[in-house]
Amino acid sequence: MKKIFLLLSLTLLSCSVFSQGNPTRIKISDDIELIKLSDNAYIHVSYSVVTGYGRTGANGLIFINDGDAFLFDTPWNDTQTETLVTYLKEKMHLQVKGFIPNHWHEDCMGGLAYLIKAGIPTYANQKTIDIARQKHLPVAEHGFSDSLMLMSGNREIHCYFLGAAHSTDNVVVWIPSENILFPGCMVKSMNATNLGNTADGNLAEYPKTIQSVIKKFRGAKIVIPGHGDFGGPELLSHTLSLTQKQ
Repeated sequence: MKKIFLLLSLTLLSCSVFSQGNPTRIKISDDIELIKLSDNAYIHVSYSVVTGYGRTGANGLIFINDGDAFLFDTPWNDTQTETLVTYLKEKMHLQVKGFIPNHWHEDCMGGLAYLIKAGIPTYANQKTIDIARQKHLPVAEHGFSDSLMLMSGNREIHCYFLGAAHSTDNVVVWIPSENILFPGCMVKSMNATNLGNTADGNLAEYPKTIQSVIKKFRGAKIVIPGHGDFGGPELLSHTLSLTQKQ
């Protein structure tokens, strides 16, 4: 009996590891796909041609609860964002109840104008709002300074500004019910060999900010970078090592 139980346990563990290594991917268009993390969470990946980088994928997060969805980062532009929101509504029967960008760059809020036009509540770090105004970009309706907690039904969504890194306004999103951390572009995928574009960031503060993220979110199981493959807490330590080399 013990042998049967052990075999069953190993089989279930193998299935779990296989599932994490081969997540379901849903193609929405030539430039947008979804990666299923759980019944309640998806990564949305959108593609655009970026000068100096070529065709580049950018990650965002969708959190779902009881037919509602919260969107963290938009695709690159309004057209892609409309395509994504329409798919969520018509194919997945979800209503987008709120949006928060990681920072002010186009791979995070390039579709903000569409969301505002669609009447979707939008939130952002006050620093993001201030920069957007200075640059004559669309501006989120509601600002916060250090932290923000939103509720999706009975589940919490936490947003924190822990310091400058990739940009001076970048935030992190924590979904405790899923153990998902979405730090976006401040965190690099495991195959990244440098910090990428830091023109609007702060290299002196970068390692301090990453250390703060590591300390605060020790329970994170899934970590989603702004670009490249998601992983676990190892992405945080990998990024910290990159900050110390740069």
